[in-house]
Amino acid sequence: MTPEQLAEKILQALAALADDGTITVEGGLPRELKVERPKNPEHGDYATNVAMQLGKRAGLNPRQFAELLAVKLRDDEAITAVEIAGPGFINLRVAADAQGKVAQSILAAGVAYGTSDSLHGRTINLEFISANPTGPLHLGHTRWAAVGDALARVLTAAGASVKREFYINDRGNQMDKFGASLRAAAHGQPIPEDGYHGEYILDLAKRIVAEVPGITELPADEQPVAFREAGYERQLKEQQDQLEHFRTKFDVWFSERSLHEQDGVPHAIQKLREQGHLYDADDALWMRTTDFSDDKDRVLIRTNGEPTYFASDAAYYVNKRERGFETCIYLLGADHHGYVNRLKAIAACAGDDPEHNIEILIGQLVKILKGGQEMRLSKRAGTIVTLAELVEEGGVDALRYTLCRYPADSPLTLDIEEMTKQASENPVFYVQYAHARLASILRNADDLGIKLDEFDPGLLDHEREGDLLRALAEFPRVVATAAELREPHRIARYLEDTASAFHKFYDSCRVLPRGDEEVEPVHKARLTLVSATRTVLANGLDLLGVSAPERM
Repeated sequence: MTPEQLAEKILQALAALADDGTITVEGGLPRELKVERPKNPEHGDYATNVAMQLGKRAGLNPRQFAELLAVKLRDDEAITAVEIAGPGFINLRVAADAQGKVAQSILAAGVAYGTSDSLHGRTINLEFISANPTGPLHLGHTRWAAVGDALARVLTAAGASVKREFYINDRGNQMDKFGASLRAAAHGQPIPEDGYHGEYILDLAKRIVAEVPGITELPADEQPVAFREAGYERQLKEQQDQLEHFRTKFDVWFSERSLHEQDGVPHAIQKLREQGHLYDADDALWMRTTDFSDDKDRVLIRTNGEPTYFASDAAYYVNKRERGFETCIYLLGADHHGYVNRLKAIAACAGDDPEHNIEILIGQLVKILKGGQEMRLSKRAGTIVTLAELVEEGGVDALRYTLCRYPADSPLTLDIEEMTKQASENPVFYVQYAHARLASILRNADDLGIKLDEFDPGLLDHEREGDLLRALAEFPRVVATAAELREPHRIARYLEDTASAFHKFYDSCRVLPRGDEEVEPVHKARLTLVSATRTVLANGLDLLGVSAPERM
């Protein structure tokens, strides 16, 4: 029995009490409620505080209310015990056969187990990397590539319609400096002091000269633009290939240039002007963002007639909303705290609800240790730690899992040696090893000719079997909560707890017959539990973009 199924039984019992006049709850009965697993297993399998929530509204003290509800719940064969504790908590124990059916439902659902419709109907634009196409993706991008992609998977599992978006910062002075740097490198000249000095610039310049015949023979004033565009195309392709290898896919690669080339900025300004939050002052056009908690008003059009970066931000938000997205989620780096209020102010100035239509998640810095020393990054100095280098050092699985395992808003220090260690204290190895062990058990069962068919769920009555079943039953709720709170790290922590529950079960309960022993019904029941556990671990790892190995 899943927590949701038990909650439904409690709601039905409340409805029965209301129908026969035993209770009358002011404001009516709730349409849904949650049951929780108590921290102390001795208190029961599940607990609810519904009596404390509704007692006063029914004119009863919570314990009186709980007693009335307990009488109804004790009539249900799936519930073996109902105890009232403290001021009105209700602790419940579930019958083994009812709990054992969780394994059955997991196998029936397969890859769909854990999904829900909790966010059904929500259309979400998730922008989780914004980068210049002027160099390799670095460590900060790598964290968002892992976390953002995992968040997209979790939101989709909760029923939302999600579009993953990469914002290409392909406009502005940095692009011109990129072109000038490539041209200088191609001619063997000193790179401008404020240009790009990384090793990759020399390599990219050589490649462009080889692949674009005659580029160095163009008129001097045309070469910087030609090198800029050739470098842009190749650098963006490299970023796309690296992200593909990192199992991070984007539905949309949105060009900042396109906002300006397709009159997106004037269109957005007109729309914002209609909302009444723009004004002219000092020969510039301003947005009155201070009306919505920003620390100062923002300039949209400078005195020279040029749009600001803020104008691009505003036009980009309007563009997203006009593409039909109800909620726009931005994942930004630690140096973007100042963007939170201004982006919310844009939404408000556009006539939207800044608490509903826009969300900004700020990620903190990541440090990488190798050999006890920090690997430092500095894009223009050429000592950048790139996504490709990190994958080479740690591997896709270890890097993705470790980056997803922690709340994105907390600073993170990763040790390459610890992250890649094949030992139980390494979380990714621990979870993947559990999956491989489950797969091995099922292969051995197949070799013995044991088929997974009908089983008696009531045979799964060992304490460790119950613990594992209750852990598996929590998975859909964990996924829904991770989606609601935008916290994919909850999936990783759940997987570790479930892997632990499996290892304890396996140490206490013999799954396969030994030697010449006959295959007993309990073996089939436990194999069904093993198969269900494997499904859950595989589904959870997939939500993090991490592989579920068959062998290790």
